[in-house]
Amino acid sequence: MSIQDSIQDGTLRSIAGKVSGGVPISGDDALYLLKSPRIMEIGALAHSVRTRLHGAQTFYGVNLNLNYTNICELRCPLCAFSRDAGTDGAYTLSPLEVEAKVREAVINGIDEVHVVGGLNPALDLAYYEELLRAIRRAGPDLFVVGFTATEYDYVARKQGLSVEAVLRRFAEAGVNALPGGGAEIFDPAIRQVIAPRKMPGQRWLEVMRTAHQVGLKSNATLLYGHRETPEQIVDHLTRLRALQEETGGFKAFVPLAFHPANTALQANGRSQDGFSDIRLYATARLFLHNISHIKALWMYLGEAMAQILLDFGVDDIGSTYSEERIVHAAGATTEPSGSEARLQRLIRTAGKTPVRVASDYQPRSARKPAP
Repeated sequence: MSIQDSIQDGTLRSIAGKVSGGVPISGDDALYLLKSPRIMEIGALAHSVRTRLHGAQTFYGVNLNLNYTNICELRCPLCAFSRDAGTDGAYTLSPLEVEAKVREAVINGIDEVHVVGGLNPALDLAYYEELLRAIRRAGPDLFVVGFTATEYDYVARKQGLSVEAVLRRFAEAGVNALPGGGAEIFDPAIRQVIAPRKMPGQRWLEVMRTAHQVGLKSNATLLYGHRETPEQIVDHLTRLRALQEETGGFKAFVPLAFHPANTALQANGRSQDGFSDIRLYATARLFLHNISHIKALWMYLGEAMAQILLDFGVDDIGSTYSEERIVHAAGATTEPSGSEARLQRLIRTAGKTPVRVASDYQPRSARKPAP
């Protein structure tokens, strides 16, 4: 019996028919999925898509998280990581400090560096280019995922350059791809509450369009679990799917669970549960038919939920994230980094096959660590 034939709910059966027939589901379909209590049937449908695309393969990475500065002039209410210049805990790494960190991480066998930071008005274009050259000196073969769309927009405005020009210069200095941060949620009213000084969601999409046009692929994200509604989630997913249809530049969609501790958004009156996580990831797998990978970051969700989601559409659990600071500043209770052996164990005990990759999803062989 097919999944479609086993579904009793008429609307869900219709959605399953579209999925099995290769027809993109509609925004109304996605909204129905986000509100439906029938998570096992939705999950089975999402898992069928995951299996068709990737089989039992589950991807993970071995990387260094490089947060080069926490000084940021935006000071978004959603963020517990940022600081004002000159205050306790504020820092900016020099290119030499960055090079030392990367050299140590290379000795320990990483494949990738993930580079994001605050919007620090003291930094100019020369700093970013030298930072990237420092990474390249320390690890010429590393895959560098560098800077959010928000950072590119900020540097371009500050330097009086086009975003395209900054993207090209950063690519020449060493960037291979972009992370998906800064998308948050595109709805203007919610964005005004959670990140009032951050560039509009439409501008995020414009920067990503430009990145894809110059040959830099990226992730796409959604921050959820704060004040958003299912309708606003569907709007966000719809805009991502439309841009992907245009450019084909998104490698993975990464929902990010909001961690409220230590932020200014704690008193939201909302509760977040595992059923909401499952609905969102499964719906994303079914709706974003043109994005190959759905990533569930174990560090945001916890190990058990990340494992569960591997049967609900997810094919990537994230990376080792050595020295991750942003989500832990907001109260994440997971370990601050994970070993390769640990991630492999999580995947295998969930009945899947671990595949080590960088953010280009090309398989990597384990590098021999220092004795």
